[in-house]
Amino acid sequence: MKKELSSREAAAILGVSPATLYAYVSRGLLSSIADGKTRSKRYAHEEVLRLAARKADGKRAGHAVAAAMSWGVPVLESRISLIADGKLFYRGHDSAGLAACATLEQTAAILWEQAGAPATLPPLPVLPPAAAALARAMPPLERAMAFLPVLAAQSAQSVQSLQSGQPVQAEQPAQLMRMLAGLLLGADITQAPLHEQVARAWKLGGAGKDLLRAALVLMADHELNTSAFTVRCVASTGAALPAVLCAGLAALSGREHGGHYLMAKEVILAQMEGTAAGGLQPMRPGFGHPLYPNGDPRAKVLLDMIRPLPQAAGVLAVAARAARTAGAEPNSDFALAALELALDLPQHSGIVIFALARSAGWLAHAAEQVADGGMIRPRARYVGEFRAP
Repeated sequence: MKKELSSREAAAILGVSPATLYAYVSRGLLSSIADGKTRSKRYAHEEVLRLAARKADGKRAGHAVAAAMSWGVPVLESRISLIADGKLFYRGHDSAGLAACATLEQTAAILWEQAGAPATLPPLPVLPPAAAALARAMPPLERAMAFLPVLAAQSAQSVQSLQSGQPVQAEQPAQLMRMLAGLLLGADITQAPLHEQVARAWKLGGAGKDLLRAALVLMADHELNTSAFTVRCVASTGAALPAVLCAGLAALSGREHGGHYLMAKEVILAQMEGTAAGGLQPMRPGFGHPLYPNGDPRAKVLLDMIRPLPQAAGVLAVAARAARTAGAEPNSDFALAALELALDLPQHSGIVIFALARSAGWLAHAAEQVADGGMIRPRARYVGEFRAP
């Protein structure tokens, strides 16, 4: 992509005249760069694209205000992920490309704009015996929400407020992700890459281990979804990072967020067993996605990776039927359910993959929200009854 544009090119992208372009500069909406050789000005390509996106959102807002919180116009600006042209990008990196070889730690470093994950991290704290006994009897998400603050309280790095004035170091979010992994898996965590530790806990090797690695990368972030927005709201108050992560987990635990993969699994099983009533329904959990009219790229990558597995034939047959139904193409929830079924993973493994992966994105959103400043406090439009005084 060109780094700089001429006045004519910038005006064409914005759909305005040169005079309006110059007005944008004078009003501080756009900055110009002196050519150095002529009197003409140049414009940063990315800045022009950002302004064009804001203008487009402004035009839509007049028609979509009522739906702005439900697949409507964006409510926050972010530099973390972009969904465009049927692809998902993390800070300019195609997530499908990263899924070919990157680890979750390497992906997190991109999302956090860090040079790389710390080479070594301190040993993880452990739960007191009584708490550990309680934790073993709980489902993964509930266990993580209940005991992540307990583990974090034993690590002075992890309990500092996001707005304490101290920069968030790579060690802090990386250590929190390891704590979360240990709680989700109910296992001891080592210095090995997280996908290897998940594979060890579930007794997977070879292709299974690589599938886990790719799934963790592909699920690491997805723009301003419900849990990411929840995380940003909580982070904007200055809450500590463990509380921020628990907010993301709470949002993910809901039926209409993380629960969609379980609904997709039920449909897949019914289709495989021949007990499904009727055909596949577009835009139901697991099938179709408003942001990917031509199919979810995350599902495409994972289903292609599952294809060589002999035990994947059933889920792939359902995926093929879904792909032939307009608006019902397999999405990431379908892919998580298919992964769980094809690899014969433990119950709740799909949500474990989802939560661990998405924690990388949540931590990125928390840091960006704090850096941008300001508490998120939307206004409500009152539509109730008005009573005379």
